[in-house]
Amino acid sequence: MTHWWQSGIVYQIYPRSFQDSNGDGIGDLPGIRQRLDYLHWLGVNAIWISPVYPSPMADFGYDVSDYRAIHPLFGSLADMDSLIAAAHQRQIKVILDFVPNHTSDQHPWFLASRSARDNPRRDWYIWRDAAPDGGPPNNWLSRFDGKAGWTWDAPTGQYYLHTFLKEQPDLNWRNPELRQAMLDVMRFWFDRGVDGFRVDVAYRVLKDAQFRNNPPNPNWQPGMDPFHRLIDKYNRNIPEIHQFNRWLRQVADAYPGRVLIGEINLPLPQLVQHYGQGDEFHLPFNFSLIHTAWTATAVRALADQYEGLLAASAAWPNWVLGNHDQHRVATRLGPAQARTAMLLLLTLRGTPTLYYGDELGMADVPIPPDQVQDPWELYVPGQGLGRDPERTPMQWDGSANAGFCPAGVTPWLPLANNYETVNVARQQNEPASMLALSQALIHLRQRTPALNQGSYQSLDTPAGLLAYLRRHDEESYLVVLNFTADVCHWQLPAGVTPQAILLSTHMDQPTALAGSSLHLRPNEGLVLRI
Repeated sequence: MTHWWQSGIVYQIYPRSFQDSNGDGIGDLPGIRQRLDYLHWLGVNAIWISPVYPSPMADFGYDVSDYRAIHPLFGSLADMDSLIAAAHQRQIKVILDFVPNHTSDQHPWFLASRSARDNPRRDWYIWRDAAPDGGPPNNWLSRFDGKAGWTWDAPTGQYYLHTFLKEQPDLNWRNPELRQAMLDVMRFWFDRGVDGFRVDVAYRVLKDAQFRNNPPNPNWQPGMDPFHRLIDKYNRNIPEIHQFNRWLRQVADAYPGRVLIGEINLPLPQLVQHYGQGDEFHLPFNFSLIHTAWTATAVRALADQYEGLLAASAAWPNWVLGNHDQHRVATRLGPAQARTAMLLLLTLRGTPTLYYGDELGMADVPIPPDQVQDPWELYVPGQGLGRDPERTPMQWDGSANAGFCPAGVTPWLPLANNYETVNVARQQNEPASMLALSQALIHLRQRTPALNQGSYQSLDTPAGLLAYLRRHDEESYLVVLNFTADVCHWQLPAGVTPQAILLSTHMDQPTALAGSSLHLRPNEGLVLRI
């Protein structure tokens, strides 16, 4: 049986930037509901919504102060219920972010925990005595600034751990009461109809019980991200983390049809371990395309390695080209190769996740220093670590503020200068636009079993080309991508006989077939029936 999360396409929404419905310059849940018809037209099967829980917004929602409510900026619980119901009416699933590593320092749990050493919730967080010299208990670092990952609490005379900002104290999942409370949060949302969770920094949730020091990184040099001075051996991906995965999966399995997606930014051999024996994550997020050199040789090697690692199991692959923490694909690769990348994402075997606006070719937006919002950039300026450029408002049309918020309102982040030409309304009327290509690929994938569930086999090609076969039952398709800005010719191998070209990234009717020879224009990708 093929599950919806295997054959479907996930669309990530950064809610602050999708659609403002009330004129405050910040996107919200009613705004997402307002745009569901667009998402249905586009053809995606699920939306993943970044955090909308109550939060002081030290890290824009990833510092949660109440897991069972909605921040007033985004609406109310009733708005969430309404969004879930409206999405389901359109056969669109709803996936929420689950933030299990830490809470806000304003969460009632932490306020109780830091009130006294003998408070019943003291052990819900990670508290340790000072080192003999009075300093932090060990050398673990904060991910955001590379300084000590421990903050001294003078009233109770201990340090608390925070992998990220000091306003984000880490939870102690080794405490059974805390664990039960967090698993009940999952049940609360499943009971409201949520179809799954994307689990934030899942591989960091459990830490070494002995709190051993991390080793130094021999490759680190001054000027690099200060966090990477150390190799985070003891506070990331420790062996016990697989038990954490199973705790979550046991809850999800009690609700038929739900999916768990883990944010696990690891090399493939370590990543695939988080599938477990079919008892951990359904989809440990595979970020490898984001970090791999954009060449045909490197991408083929990556896809083949991933397929090889999964070959002996029933685990289902997945692919990601962009998200709220990474520079946009159109910025990383350029507009021409962004089209090729979209074809790759939507024709590889496995579940694709599409970041909002990438279907338009939205690019990073330069953020003036006085408008920077992201704490990472504020704490470590000049390193290019800020994530604001890829979080800017969705470009809906050519009107003031791109239709994201009313004219005269200042959006929370500045808009791209090109929004009058790069927007949904305009591209829906342009047959060769990036949006037209994205929708055509999505619909082709949805109606073609070979593309949404078939097998994968890569082929040898001339330099600069990537080619693979997708097969299911009697259907066979050939995907060919030109990673270069040059014309490429390929004498097809014996047994590969194209019947028709179904789609070109140029969105025209190419004359690419000449007998057993294939002709690709610069930056072109093709899908052929064979």
